[in-house]
Amino acid sequence: MLDLKTELSSLWRPDTDAFTELTPNARIVLEKRYLRRNERGELIETPREIFQRVAEAVAMAELNYDPEADTKAIADKFYRIMAGLLFLPNSPALLNAGTGSGQLAGSVVLSVEDSIASIFDTVKTAALVHQGGSGIGFNFSHVRPKGEQVGGRLDVALGPVALIDILSRATQPIRQGGIRRGCNSVALSVDHPDILEFIRAKSDQTSLANFYTCTLVTDDFMETVKTGRDYPLINPRTNEPVRWLNARNVFDQIVDQAWHSGDPGLIFIDRINEDNPTPHLGRIEHVSGCGEQPLLPNEFSHLGSINLSRMLKVDGDGLIIDFDKLQYVAATAVRFLDDALDVTRYPTPETMLATLRTRKIGLGVMGFADMLFQMRIPYDSEAAIGVAHQVIEFIEEEAHRASRELALERGSFPAFKGSIYDVHGASPIRNAACTTIAPTGTISLIAGCTCGIEPAFGTVFVRNAFKGEHQLLDINPHFEDAVRRSGVLSLDLLQRLVRHDYLGDQADVPEEIRRIFVTAHEVSPEWHVRMQAAFQEFTDAAVSKTVNLPASATREDLFGIFLQAYESRLKGITVYRDDSRASQPFCTGETGIKLVRAYHESRIVA
Repeated sequence: MLDLKTELSSLWRPDTDAFTELTPNARIVLEKRYLRRNERGELIETPREIFQRVAEAVAMAELNYDPEADTKAIADKFYRIMAGLLFLPNSPALLNAGTGSGQLAGSVVLSVEDSIASIFDTVKTAALVHQGGSGIGFNFSHVRPKGEQVGGRLDVALGPVALIDILSRATQPIRQGGIRRGCNSVALSVDHPDILEFIRAKSDQTSLANFYTCTLVTDDFMETVKTGRDYPLINPRTNEPVRWLNARNVFDQIVDQAWHSGDPGLIFIDRINEDNPTPHLGRIEHVSGCGEQPLLPNEFSHLGSINLSRMLKVDGDGLIIDFDKLQYVAATAVRFLDDALDVTRYPTPETMLATLRTRKIGLGVMGFADMLFQMRIPYDSEAAIGVAHQVIEFIEEEAHRASRELALERGSFPAFKGSIYDVHGASPIRNAACTTIAPTGTISLIAGCTCGIEPAFGTVFVRNAFKGEHQLLDINPHFEDAVRRSGVLSLDLLQRLVRHDYLGDQADVPEEIRRIFVTAHEVSPEWHVRMQAAFQEFTDAAVSKTVNLPASATREDLFGIFLQAYESRLKGITVYRDDSRASQPFCTGETGIKLVRAYHESRIVA
C-alpha cells in the first residue's frame, strides 16, 4: 500500500545527494512560473538550478553576522532541504532570490488611514508589493463611513467599500511577481457603520475580483449574537456610536453571503491579540493575504513549509514520524527564514523597519493529508487529531529552540524588550513569531503533496491552472498504489472519481481504502474545524484553512461552523461551498475523462 516505502526505508542523512525527481505537474508549474528565462522567453534554468540559486542567495545573509562564514556550506544545507522537497519557501523567495529583485516575503499588512493621501500612498505601496510577488492584507476599519461630510465642505466621504473598489481596480492589472494577479484580503470591523454594505460587497462576483473579504469580529459581538441583542456601530473618526443593529441579523447576513460566494470569512480579532507577541507595539488589526499571519502595519511575513509526506520512516509493516529528520529540517528552515529577512529588498523604508524590528517568520507544514494516507489514518478520526498535535507541537518546540540558538549568535529581535518573551530568566529569542500554517497552494504542487493541513480535495481530480491554459490531472500516488495493490485499479474507477463521484460511494473499492482516503467534501464540517483547532493550539500565528462544503450545504450548516470556530478558539475561519462561484480552481467533465484515459493508457504502456 506504500508507494514510497522503498525510498523511506533507506536511512536518511542530511549529507546525501538530495535532488528528488519532480512530478510532471511540478515541472509544468516551475517552467510556467518560476524558472528563469532569457529576453527571448527561452528557459535558462533547470529545477536543480532554481534551488541552488535560492540557497546561495539566502545564505549570503550569514556574512552579516560572521564575515568569515562558510556560506557555501550553509547554502548546501538550504539546497538539500529544498531539492529533496523536504521544505520549500513561499513563492516570492523562489521567484526573486538571486535575481536582483529581492522581495522574498509572502505577504504584508498595510493599514489605511482616514485621508486621501493615506489611501493613495497605500495604492502606490500595494503596486510595489505586488510587483515583487507578495500578497497584501488591508484593513479599512479606520476610514470614515460613506456619506459623512469631509473637512467642513460640501464633499462627502466615499466610504470604505468604494475606496476598496478603487484599490482593487488600481492593483488588478499588476500581476504578482509578473506571474499571477495580486492576492489580497481586506477587512472591516463588525462595528463599522458601513458593515452591511461591506458584507454584501461581493454579491456581484465580478466585484473586487482580486480581494478576499473578511469581517473582524470581537468576543463581545459573538456573545451578543448568541443572545440576539443589539450592538452599536462606531464612527471611527469620532469614536462615537451612530446607530444600533441586531447582532444576530448581521451575523445571518454574513452567513448568507458566505453561503453564496465564500466571502466574507471571519477573523476573531480578540483571540489574535491574546497571542500578540509585541503588545507594546500596538494592537494587531489584520492578517496577511491568506489569513495565516497576524501582523502589525507594514510588517512582511517570510513563510516556508515542511513537507510532512516525507517526514516518515518504516516501522515494521507501517510508517511512523521520523522526528530526527523533522528536527533537522525544522532547524535548518528557521535559519533559512531568518536569513531571508536580511536579504529581502523591501519596497519602502517603513516596511523594512516594521519587519526587522520583530523579525516574524512563519514555519508551517504541507502534505499532512499525505502523511495520514501513508500512516493509514483517516483524516476525520481521533488518531489524526493526535498526529496533528504531535507534529505541530514538536515543530513549534524545535522552531523556538532554533530561534533561541540564533539569538545567542545574532541577538534577539529589536523589539524584544516589552514583548511576551521579556520575562525574568527567559532566554533571548531571534523571532517574535516562529510558526504559522499557510495554504501552500503552489509550493505543494512543486513538492508533489497535498496543500497545507487540508484533506485531499479528491483522490482523482483536475486543476484549472494558469487562467485555464492548463488542466492538470492530479491522482494521489498513495491512493493509486493502494487500489493497484488491492486489484481494483481500472480506467472506469478513475473516470468515476474524476467526475466527482465520491470514493466512499464506490462499492468495488475495499472498505479500508474508502475509509483511509476520505476527501475534503466527505469530511464533516465539525472535523474540519477540529483539525484547524488542533494545529492552532501549537502555532504562534494563525492557521489558514478552508472548510470545503458540498453544494448541498445549508445556511444553517455555515452558521454552526462559524459558531464552532469561535468556541474552538480559532483565529479565523473560511468556508467554501462547492459551485458557489462561477470560476473554480478544479474542473470535471469531458476534460477530466480524456486526461484520465490518456494517463491510464500511458501507465499500461509503461
